[in-house]
Amino acid sequence: MEFPTPSTSHLSSHDFEHIYEPAEDSFLLMDALEAHCQEIRDLRASLCLEVGIGSGAVLTFLAGIVGPSAHYIGTDVSGYATLAARSTGQHNKALIETVQTDLVTGLLPRCAGSVDIILFNPPYVVTASDEISNGGIAAAWAGGVNGREVIDRLLPRIGTLLSPSGRFYLLLLQENRPDEIQEQLQQDGLFGKEILRRRSGPEHLSVWCYQRC
Repeated sequence: MEFPTPSTSHLSSHDFEHIYEPAEDSFLLMDALEAHCQEIRDLRASLCLEVGIGSGAVLTFLAGIVGPSAHYIGTDVSGYATLAARSTGQHNKALIETVQTDLVTGLLPRCAGSVDIILFNPPYVVTASDEISNGGIAAAWAGGVNGREVIDRLLPRIGTLLSPSGRFYLLLLQENRPDEIQEQLQQDGLFGKEILRRRSGPEHLSVWCYQRC
């Protein structure tokens, strides 16, 4: 089953100076969701979350799979991104609520144990730690040591947020050491499997799906 890629034609080149423009990693995550579409639909999700929503294209794509019965929330530290993501939803006839917050801080404890699908295309690029706090568009890609500094801040919150049958879809770079992330999430009772991988230039990217054991 194929689903249309959301249009971002309403966003300008000026917009993409402030928010992450959908690229190969975004499309890989969409392809992984499409590959899992039946499993996703069988969840009958009522609450879906994207952490670091950026342009809103990926969450809008998920809305095309799940349908209008679910509630869609996207978080981003950038107010520019929260506005852009809402407009992307509207442009593609999907209702998306956005919250300007650091990762999921603004959703806890209100959403604890109730999120059926969590998406995260993190800042995964290996950089110096100080690049993370430089602000601007760098926040969309600068991941610090091993590209893991932002990822590692979110991981302890996943088990708290997920519903009993929930799924966490995470895009990773090979340098992010996926096996270590697997071990860390297993300590919180979450089991993961790689569902899709792709090489994009020098980057070896993969998408993982985690759920309760």
